[in-house]
Amino acid sequence: MYENCKVIDLGVTNCRVVESVGEHVEGFAAGDPVVPTFLGQCTECVDCASERSHVCSTYRFRFPLGIGMTGKGTSGFGKGHGAPIHQVLGLSGFSVYTVVHANQFVRVDPAVPPATASLLSCGATTGVGAAWKLAKVEPGSSVAIFGLGAVGLAVAEGARICGASTIIGVDLNPEKHELGKKFGVTHFINPQELGDKPVSQAIIEMTDGGADYCFECIGLASVMSDAFRSSREGWGKTIILGVEMHGAPLSIPSLEILNGKCVMGSLFGGVKPKQDIPILADKYLNKELELDKFITHEVPLKTSTRHLTFCCRGRVSDAPFGWTSDVAK
Repeated sequence: MYENCKVIDLGVTNCRVVESVGEHVEGFAAGDPVVPTFLGQCTECVDCASERSHVCSTYRFRFPLGIGMTGKGTSGFGKGHGAPIHQVLGLSGFSVYTVVHANQFVRVDPAVPPATASLLSCGATTGVGAAWKLAKVEPGSSVAIFGLGAVGLAVAEGARICGASTIIGVDLNPEKHELGKKFGVTHFINPQELGDKPVSQAIIEMTDGGADYCFECIGLASVMSDAFRSSREGWGKTIILGVEMHGAPLSIPSLEILNGKCVMGSLFGGVKPKQDIPILADKYLNKELELDKFITHEVPLKTSTRHLTFCCRGRVSDAPFGWTSDVAK
């Protein structure tokens, strides 16, 4: 996806302190703690003004490079001879300094620790928002989550806050069983331990007809189909959070749609960044939203490669990177 980018600055999840602002920028000042988000919000367009949409029509999200400084996908960074340094999702979260469009910043309460606040810039907000804001999980309902990485665990946390009584985690990693319990997961399924039984059949049996809400947090069309088949006829919702990593199409039976099931896409959890991230920060400060348990390691950026390997092996929930003084120099 980055084939045409000769130089790219990576990193999405991060928290910043404003160093300076450009001309005509209002609402921010030097010293403000802020959370950058890949989804912009102008607050004035028809989509920003509507309760039915959270995707700004003025600053359209562009994957994988994001909005860019002009709102047209161009970078705020460049090399000495003028060649752009591309910013992943318009953010460059791994840089000591970055340049980000003002509509991608949300000011947060300084009482929220920086490492914790960084979780609100992407994964935690995406997962919690999908349960809380998009699906609107109801108290006493049943939830199935396919993939218990950081986003899937955030869905579980959101479902817990919403009062779901049954939260089923589905993952191939057996270590996620105990980890999931910390986030409200009440039941765990490892598909490799089911023999010939489909995951959907196991969930239908556990929930007496299918889960009220199914969340796909991996990015595989086959798992999306499993999630859909696991949802209850009549009102079951399947919420897709993963981006299909191979570009495969999603195929679902139309008869099941007619029987009342539905599929929803969840970009950034249906959250309007400037309105909803401060609400999530307040929920954290009020001890309703438990964000600290997502952080298993805090590591200096210079050792990030080794710790990213842990992430790929599923050994951490989230590991914010920090800059030590020698790196900043």
